[in-house]
Amino acid sequence: MSTHKKIDLVCLLSVIISVLLAALFIGGGALGMISSASEAGYKERLFSLARVHTIDIVSDNWDEFIASCQSEEYSECAVVIDGEAYKNVGIRAKGNTSLTAVSSMDSERYSFKIEFDKYDKSKSYYGLDKLCLNNIIQDNTYMKDYLTYRMMNESGVNAPLCSYVYITVNGEDWGLYLAVEGVEEAFLERCYGKDYGELYKPDSMSFGGGRGNGMNFRMSEFGVSEGDSGDFPFSGGGDIKSFDPTEMSESGFDFPENGEMTKRPEETGGMFGMGGMSSDDVKLKYVDDKYESYSNIFENAKTDVTDSDKDRLIASLKSLGENSDIENTVDIEQVIRYFTVHNFVCNWDSYTGSMVHNYYLYEEDGRLSMIPWDYNLAFGTFQAGSASEQVNYPIDSPVMGDVSDRPMVSWIFSDSKYTELYHKYMAEFLDNTDIGSIIDEAAALISDYVEKDPTKFCTYEEFEQGVSALKLFCRLREESVKGQLNGSIPSTSEGQSENGSSLINASELKLSEMGTMNNGGMGGGFGGTSNTGSDEGNGGFGDFGGFGEKPDMGGEFPKNGMFPPDGERRESDDRNGASDSENGTGENKTPPDFGNMEIPIAESGDDSIILLAVSAAVLGAGLLFAGKFN
Repeated sequence: MSTHKKIDLVCLLSVIISVLLAALFIGGGALGMISSASEAGYKERLFSLARVHTIDIVSDNWDEFIASCQSEEYSECAVVIDGEAYKNVGIRAKGNTSLTAVSSMDSERYSFKIEFDKYDKSKSYYGLDKLCLNNIIQDNTYMKDYLTYRMMNESGVNAPLCSYVYITVNGEDWGLYLAVEGVEEAFLERCYGKDYGELYKPDSMSFGGGRGNGMNFRMSEFGVSEGDSGDFPFSGGGDIKSFDPTEMSESGFDFPENGEMTKRPEETGGMFGMGGMSSDDVKLKYVDDKYESYSNIFENAKTDVTDSDKDRLIASLKSLGENSDIENTVDIEQVIRYFTVHNFVCNWDSYTGSMVHNYYLYEEDGRLSMIPWDYNLAFGTFQAGSASEQVNYPIDSPVMGDVSDRPMVSWIFSDSKYTELYHKYMAEFLDNTDIGSIIDEAAALISDYVEKDPTKFCTYEEFEQGVSALKLFCRLREESVKGQLNGSIPSTSEGQSENGSSLINASELKLSEMGTMNNGGMGGGFGGTSNTGSDEGNGGFGDFGGFGEKPDMGGEFPKNGMFPPDGERRESDDRNGASDSENGTGENKTPPDFGNMEIPIAESGDDSIILLAVSAAVLGAGLLFAGKFN
């Protein structure tokens, strides 16, 4: 039997190619490679909406970590996601006002951020680098973020993915959270491809905690007594006095007619620091060509930006302000679809509210678009004022104040063709989205988990009331918006003030049942939406246009994150429950021993199967070829 003279070379080459492909598969993550298959992997796994997922956080120093959460420092831990273990990942607390609120309550239920690649850049969860675990504070429905992100995604907006997760810590029940895709590298690649543009999170707020967001904030900067703690007066003995516009004006604050309070330019710091609530750069206004005029944008860049990137963004803001070359300045479809859903859900803790934050700005080749973020105070619950006002809020005057003060949305109403397109998308959204069914499906999915949630901010009965209120709000809001689109209800603030008789009656709706910033306290957290009064007797700061009665804020900050009308703290229903990966009915698990545990190969995503198959095929083809000459 003869042997072909090239057989040894053919076999050797086949083995070398197979080894190289295998090495690429194993080391791809270390090289920063995230394939489309990996991205699809995390989307179809953790962000599948078919069930409540499970995450067990395994930590040797959990108590110490919780005690230091306000510092937002990372701690090493392991996480087991739906039965798959990932060790040596980073975890920290996250939040802004919610971080301070939780620390002031009798609660340890912080929101968390999981960073899979914190200590090992090759590590990810099927391509996902960052995961946010939202504690669902100020949301008795458990659905305000979930519902908004779902509607954004289903409307074609580039929005974070989300799903419900039941968290255990070292095998012990912790609570039902909302898992949200971090708006970082993996998100950008999933939505925009490998050659994505620049990402910013403009924000001039500096109060209430959060990284770079005023962990040293003091209410005394604008005429409020601080109590014994010297901190934001949410606990023991602190008392907020009524605002005195005269005193505050003497302290360097202005009160323009649109109700927004700003620190005068000659003053340093400013309310909330770095320019105050109405800082022009966070409103996306063109100021001048100086980089420092946009510090609240550039200092909050999420991608590495160069001077040319800054020049390009400033040029885009100038065109936006001049309302010129809109087609090349704005991603028209993305932005209009974003505001279609955003304006439906009435979220004033946002770009369209007084605080002007909680959004991401994306820029690519000079074109701008918005990415949604943080809707736990949507559906009119930022202040829980007039339910009828929120239900009927005019879709063509969607800004707290003058719409021209927000150039990223005002361009829609400066040209009839864009206004008509906005109305078209709004009508399509209402026709194609069965909001009631989404709410019903979510309630059926999570109700058992809510009932057994040991750390929840509300009782189970309050959850049920909240879901009913959310469903009623959406039904009435849909009725009003359809009327605004067909002309039977005025779609502008001016029109509604002249003809309020046609508005939808929402007197049976109590917004506070959905969970709010507070009930009867600060009137919407520095930004109520009306000077017309309230269905629910909500005094407080209103929209700074008319200061209400002195709110009584003595005593402890309530466990549910709100100020109940009677000033009593509501205790949550602390019924514990066991958990398993499917239906939450199994026994609590013993924490796994991570001493010798290896991360499952599935961590690299579905591309592992493809690469291994190719390697096997190459090796097999080489052997078959060689066999022909044996």
